[in-house]
Amino acid sequence: MNKQQLTATIWESANKMRSKIDAYEYKDYILGFIFYKFLSDKEVTYLKKEGYGEEDLKELKEDSTGDIELCKNNLGYYIEYQDLFSTWMDSKNLSKELVTVTSVREALNRFERNIDKNYEKVYKGIFNTLQTGLSKLGETQAAQNKAIRDLIKLIRDIPTDEKNYDLLGYIYENLIQKFASSAGKKAGEFYTPHEVSVLMSEIIAHHLKNRETIDIYDPTSGSASLLINIGKAASKYLKGDNKIVYFAQELNTNTYNLTRMNLIMRGINPSNIFTRNGDTLTDDWPYFDDSDPEGTYKPLFVDAVVSNPPYSQSWDPTDRESDPRFKEYGLAPKSKADYAFLLHDLYHLKSDGIMTIVLPHGVLFRGGEEGEIRKNLIENNNIDCIIGLPANIFYGTGIPTIIMILRKQRERTDTQIIDASKGFTKEGKNNKLRACDIKKIVDAVIERKNIDKFSKVVSREEIRKNDYNLNIPRYVDSSEQQEHYDIYASMFGGIPEEELKKYDKIWSAFPKLKDKLLKKENEKHYKIISNNIKETIEDDEDVKNFKESFRKSFEDFDGYLKNELINNKMNVNINSKEKELSDFMFNKLNQYNLIDNYKAYQTLDDSWNIISSDLETIQTEGIEAARKYEEEQPIISLDLIQNYKLKDKLEELENIKNNQQDMATKAEEILDEISEDAKQEIYTDEKVDYKRVAEKVKEYKNATNLDSDEEKIVKLNKLKEQEKKINKEIKDTEIKLKKESIKCIENLTESEIDNLLYIKWIKSLIDNLNKLPDEVLSEFTKSIENATKKYDTTLVDLDKEINETEKELSNMIDNLTGDEFDMKGLEEFKTLLGGE
Repeated sequence: MNKQQLTATIWESANKMRSKIDAYEYKDYILGFIFYKFLSDKEVTYLKKEGYGEEDLKELKEDSTGDIELCKNNLGYYIEYQDLFSTWMDSKNLSKELVTVTSVREALNRFERNIDKNYEKVYKGIFNTLQTGLSKLGETQAAQNKAIRDLIKLIRDIPTDEKNYDLLGYIYENLIQKFASSAGKKAGEFYTPHEVSVLMSEIIAHHLKNRETIDIYDPTSGSASLLINIGKAASKYLKGDNKIVYFAQELNTNTYNLTRMNLIMRGINPSNIFTRNGDTLTDDWPYFDDSDPEGTYKPLFVDAVVSNPPYSQSWDPTDRESDPRFKEYGLAPKSKADYAFLLHDLYHLKSDGIMTIVLPHGVLFRGGEEGEIRKNLIENNNIDCIIGLPANIFYGTGIPTIIMILRKQRERTDTQIIDASKGFTKEGKNNKLRACDIKKIVDAVIERKNIDKFSKVVSREEIRKNDYNLNIPRYVDSSEQQEHYDIYASMFGGIPEEELKKYDKIWSAFPKLKDKLLKKENEKHYKIISNNIKETIEDDEDVKNFKESFRKSFEDFDGYLKNELINNKMNVNINSKEKELSDFMFNKLNQYNLIDNYKAYQTLDDSWNIISSDLETIQTEGIEAARKYEEEQPIISLDLIQNYKLKDKLEELENIKNNQQDMATKAEEILDEISEDAKQEIYTDEKVDYKRVAEKVKEYKNATNLDSDEEKIVKLNKLKEQEKKINKEIKDTEIKLKKESIKCIENLTESEIDNLLYIKWIKSLIDNLNKLPDEVLSEFTKSIENATKKYDTTLVDLDKEINETEKELSNMIDNLTGDEFDMKGLEEFKTLLGGE
């Protein structure tokens, strides 16, 4: 079972199990138990490495001093044998109902007593949310006990060993995301959508890529997903382990516990995790050791700050004028703390650090205290980039938001403004950034690009002229142009030259094509001369050469992918490989300016999601995983194996289905020939009722002569009986084919598996890439056809048609008769029509 399947199974079961408990609360129970399993399994793994056998583990008790010290010194905590998750999971204990709400509470209390003092900031109180909420799992103790045992059974298959940290992290974050999507407005308290998190992380990681170690900080950490994604992105550039130190602060205690759990479960060394539970704005972070506050005190300055604070929250700015975070810039108004959070983040940056923060659009243009702070940020050269995001992208709010990128020290004085509000896909109630959207934004930021209707680098002088208003539409106009109609073309037809300019790239790439499609009528207009636009474009020699050149340029990509992904599948670095593949692909695409690089990137990413999932499973479970058939998302699907090894059987099934279709067609033909009166006798609710058909046939049994309708009804009945037999044959054949297919999968040789993976991963990717030129040409064809239709019927033609219609109507009026008043009315109508 791959990570998507496992997560989906757990989510589906958890959703049923939570019953009336709110998703926002239930997440704390299931995620708390997963974390307890992680700590428990980690202790067992560690002790076994130290030489402990199964019998030795059974001797682990709270009074086992040596065992306690060994675990506490090396892990930071100690769990005795009876409290291990693996002990709970033992079928005897579950069946004997030894795992109860009481025993779990006692276990969590013992865990709390056995935390090493050096690890208290990491583990102290981490299970408080779980412990205090256990009583909500049922109305009676028996119901609570059952709910706990069900939860243990549900998460027992989640792997928690070191080699599965990425898998565990995926499952954990995916569950958090699913709970967030069900939690409504409360979701904003603990989760930033993964795609937004990835976008911010890639920008920060690129800025920090040449550093040997990194300190990163999130002052409103939620589930810690932002910190984790930055760590993951930055690790692509770092050499060695434990090079990143994580600082996190969170006000909500339950969410604070989630922060710590999520960080610890990613395999991050606890000594690299520093967390605080408190109000970021009123209780800033002076770092010190509780045992020696004065000797260990130091302010916190980091390489990167990332945050998604609560939007426009009230705060108390009283007596904050001298606060070092705010004194150089000003105090945010008490009704909106957005700039207070921003200035807090900026203060904690090192001089060469970078920060990204999610904020509501209002911070770009609101006046008063916020306008003054914005002016100071511009004049102090802190605002590096503003990215406008699509609306409805965050859980619990539909308001449009921005990401602001700031730095303490910059050489350049301009600000880049990006309108990325149009790039997204709809997913359920929310909008979601696609991989191509993220890539386009990150590239624009890194390369400081000016892109029409998307990105502009704005001088400080221009911002000053706009009175420090940073509202995105002032600088980047991404609005769709309203359709314009050329007066001459509307009157006389043709296509305006101005409307053909948008195809300049096409005309340049295919120099002879314009003359094949169009003829210049005057200085500003063209007439279409091709009788078949699509055919003319496809037959152009330059177009054919373009498609063939594109195909050939990716021939070596095929071999490169085969070597990298198939031959080296057990050693592929899944975290960094997609970037390598995209760099290789982008180098190929640079010579084809008609192809949208980001559309190609989305094609690669769609394939990579499948490839990486398969690779993770194979690397974790070995090549045997490819020989296991699962109903959902198998590595080798039934379709794949049937087209590869069972084509004859597949064709046999298709032939039977074709026979079924023939029967249906013949039945339709017979029904068309039956009279309406006869149809009334065999129809129910406007559909053929075959029970009534069969009854009618019985009535005809003793008849010597049947009329035409009766004969047709008899034929219809026979067809239905034959169709039943064919349906059974199809079902039996499908069952047989499925069994044979699964058997084939189970007996695949390694060479056959490689061939099938090549078809699934590489051939499908190359095939989809090779469709890109066709898509460009198809879009161009449609545009030229639409431009032709736009001016196909001219106003002159319409006027002529109207005149002719009026004349016809006037002549018709002459033939009408009526009384005196009717005739006067008709005469006046003729006058209006222009008649005499």
